[in-house]
Amino acid sequence: MNEITMTLQADHLILEALKEDISSEDVTTNSVMKDYVKGEVELICKQDGVIAGLEVYRRVFELLDADTKTELYCKDGDEVKNGQLMGKVTGDIRVLLSGERVALNYLQRMSGIATYTHSVAGLLEGSKTKLLDTRKTTPNMRIFEKYAVRVGGGYNHRYNLSDGGYS
Repeated sequence: MNEITMTLQADHLILEALKEDISSEDVTTNSVMKDYVKGEVELICKQDGVIAGLEVYRRVFELLDADTKTELYCKDGDEVKNGQLMGKVTGDIRVLLSGERVALNYLQRMSGIATYTHSVAGLLEGSKTKLLDTRKTTPNMRIFEKYAVRVGGGYNHRYNLSDGGYS
């Protein structure tokens, strides 16, 4: 997902997800970490598949604190293996703890869609059949789910009711 799309179409959805998860404050994190402490978390693959949503994962932490640094060792669309180190996030431990649930939820959902799409696209390889998605997506997840379909090797059909073409 490019920077412009992320800013205009995804940031407000990511912020809403963060607001839902941290409704007033992260009580657990605040009770354990009252002040800034630099921390690092590793992003380790737990199941073989196709990764999707790494930039969304990164963006969750950046929206909480622009000084958070993320190093990614793979890219969306890569086939990843159980146990593989895919990246590291460094920053205020409070930010890392507060953002990890939302970041992982996006990454897991998008990667699941990309992995499944990749497996179906593989079955269709060599045929004239084009694997298309639908606009019937999870509320507030359309941009993420349709992106994951593309990453997995499928094609987006209609984005909304005003769009009637193929992409």
